[in-house]
Amino acid sequence: MNIKKKLLFGAATLSMSLLAGCGNSNEIVMWTPLTGEDGQIMDQMIEEYNDTDPEFPVSHVVTPDLYTQIYTVMNTGEGTPDLAIIHADRVEGFVRFNMLKPFDDLMGNHPNLVEDNYIEQAWTAGEVDGSQYTIPLDVHSNVLYYNEDLLAEYGVEHFLDDDVLTFDEIMSLEGELDEGHYAINTSLMSWVLLAQAVNLGGDISDDEGNPTIDTPEMREAVQALVEVEEAGLMTPQGEDGYAMFQGQTVLFSSDGTWSSLAFDMVEDLNYGVTNIYSFDSDTWHNRGSSHLFGMLTNEDRTEEKEEGVAEFLDWVYENSVTWAEAGQIPASREVYESPDFENYQQSFFTKSQEQIDSLLIFDYEYYGYVEAAINLVIMDMVYGNISIEDGLAAAQQEVEDLVAQGHGADIDVDLDELDLEE
Repeated sequence: MNIKKKLLFGAATLSMSLLAGCGNSNEIVMWTPLTGEDGQIMDQMIEEYNDTDPEFPVSHVVTPDLYTQIYTVMNTGEGTPDLAIIHADRVEGFVRFNMLKPFDDLMGNHPNLVEDNYIEQAWTAGEVDGSQYTIPLDVHSNVLYYNEDLLAEYGVEHFLDDDVLTFDEIMSLEGELDEGHYAINTSLMSWVLLAQAVNLGGDISDDEGNPTIDTPEMREAVQALVEVEEAGLMTPQGEDGYAMFQGQTVLFSSDGTWSSLAFDMVEDLNYGVTNIYSFDSDTWHNRGSSHLFGMLTNEDRTEEKEEGVAEFLDWVYENSVTWAEAGQIPASREVYESPDFENYQQSFFTKSQEQIDSLLIFDYEYYGYVEAAINLVIMDMVYGNISIEDGLAAAQQEVEDLVAQGHGADIDVDLDELDLEE
């Protein structure tokens, strides 16, 4: 069994838009990867903050290929932004390469910026060796959308009485659905799989930092998905299950919290949200990540500007309900406990401590490799094109090889071709 892989190295040429990273001494330059509607909503938030006439206004620079660009400017020492929004799994690697400055000193003067004021998983993702290197903006999670009309049509509304759909309940629909109707689709299937492995007691790495993909828990999780597919309850391979849910032929869709923006635009689609399905109603997780504010290491940045960064993050803590419009779960307790946030579908995930605890954030430094490797094989495993054993073994070997080569998240892994040989 071999996986053909290609590692793409080299610093990218800075685009003209990224030259804005140079900024000036009187503004806080913030780079983000928010290239869609979320970027427009962030622009709105920045405009609201700048309207308060801060000493250091914020300049938002949407930065495609964010991580490559960050490594580029950190290597050259030129054009480094003051602040960046990064993902939870990037923190450990950034700290290892001395790319982030901790917030510890600033937190002492800003009582909002403390652990108790944020979703715990988002806060701890930024903690390394006792120092806090990031301040959370949000959690964005896998979520199970359901078609209210189809559940009523098939008389299965009771499946969600406990807020958890189980594999047994899914399998009970075998032979019960009209032709062309399906129980589940395959949206964000790798996220679903990772949550199932954790539900069974597994993880994606061990205490020594080694990847753990080819495990009994992962095999059992894939097997459960295979059985759903073999029962004819999963959308067919090659079909767009996301669009099929919008077309009202799928009962449950495992998308992201942000997908509500698209679903809201579909006429006559009556939908709700609940937890990602699980093996039983006692143990469930919703795999997600977190957007985190990080202060990139920059010797030229003054203490006064860093104080300005903290003041901006103070403002975000109190005013980020606008961010919920992007389909995100604001990490600020001030916001997610507010009546205003209850108007958003994703408030389901903060309605109780049990729900908050279900939010699963991986901060493993090599998480990107894990997800890429799983994405390469999961559909072929689920639809029977390759065996579960071969698929997981291939994914495990791929990640082990990349980790052994000592590469962090600064390279782009193109896993574009799989050759399986008996």
